Amino acid sequence: MSAALFRGVRAILFDLDGTLIDSAPDLGWAADQMRTRRGLPSLPLECYRSRAGSGARGMLQVAFGIDSQHEEYETLKEEFFLSYESCLTRVTQPFPEVDALLEQLQSRGLSWGIVTNKSQRFTVPLSRDLAVFRQASTLISGDTTPHAKPHPAPLLEAARELNLLPSQCVYVGDDERDIVAGRAAGMRTVAACYGYLGADADVNSWRADAEVSSPLGLLKWLDLP
Repeated sequence: MSAALFRGVRAILFDLDGTLIDSAPDLGWAADQMRTRRGLPSLPLECYRSRAGSGARGMLQVAFGIDSQHEEYETLKEEFFLSYESCLTRVTQPFPEVDALLEQLQSRGLSWGIVTNKSQRFTVPLSRDLAVFRQASTLISGDTTPHAKPHPAPLLEAARELNLLPSQCVYVGDDERDIVAGRAAGMRTVAACYGYLGADADVNSWRADAEVSSPLGLLKWLDLP
């Protein structure tokens, strides 16, 4: 794949959890607190990490072996949200190289922003507490538009806020739904293979335009001086 595919890009949009920030320790901790409050043994972070990109659904599946069809799911989900709110930035930090990548993008005249399925309930306090958010040109949360990813609506809203065509944007994410949403929006897509990929993830089947094994790996795909 040639970097020429990315010629004319004016903005890079990123998924959040598993792409820009490593929130798995706090997501897992929030779910694990629910286990220990019930007298269940604590689980190691490794059990939670690969499901962190699935939010409450993934964390509750690991912690209690339930899915969204379980009769107690909604009650447990709200308990998880309250638990997570208490530890949003306990240890959550940008992935290594993310700060350097964002500095490089800005120095080369590119805008960047965030499009996440995380709701404003969490993105607003995160944007207040984590410096990585402060230079973002747009922040689209999971409830900013009527649809969440893999629907393209959040990405199209980000392009609209940036006053750019979707074809002038690249979307970077660590989940298949990110690539599906980006392609549906008419953006070029990059799979972040350093993120929360599950053991069964077949990244090649996602049909992303490029794959990167670290945040700074994105720079080689951009047709920049």
